[in-house]
Amino acid sequence: MFGEMVIGSKNRRLYARYLIGEARHLMYMARQKELVPCHISPRQGGILDVLSNIGHKATLAELAKYTGRKMSSLSVQMTRMENDGLVKKTKETLKSNLVSFELTVKGSDIYNYSKDMKSDKIIMSVLSDEECEQLISMLKKLINKAGKYV
Repeated sequence: MFGEMVIGSKNRRLYARYLIGEARHLMYMARQKELVPCHISPRQGGILDVLSNIGHKATLAELAKYTGRKMSSLSVQMTRMENDGLVKKTKETLKSNLVSFELTVKGSDIYNYSKDMKSDKIIMSVLSDEECEQLISMLKKLINKAGKYV
């Protein structure tokens, strides 16, 4: 493995960071491959998941909170998803700039199909319940620390 040869022998913390990125990338690619029949990206799948589970129309601010994305990039993504018929955008009042989004029937159908995909479950199954809890705890520490720098 390239990372261990180049980074791992010199700096274990940098190597750990490399491994987090590599795991994220490979899991994203596996999910992307699995979503090809749905014609959506993993990011779009995540937004469909949030909209389905939030239980009501969601504003860009709510979507940003639950997805960890900036509102500007979400705005572009939501416009694409609206054009693809996955979500419906609604102005809260005629004179308001506040908009909210909800799943369309097509978006709901794709979400229901995609939620049963197996790549994430199969990949994560290599961890015991205890290891998964430890991983969650460690990642939360890293996220909290990194959050102070952005």
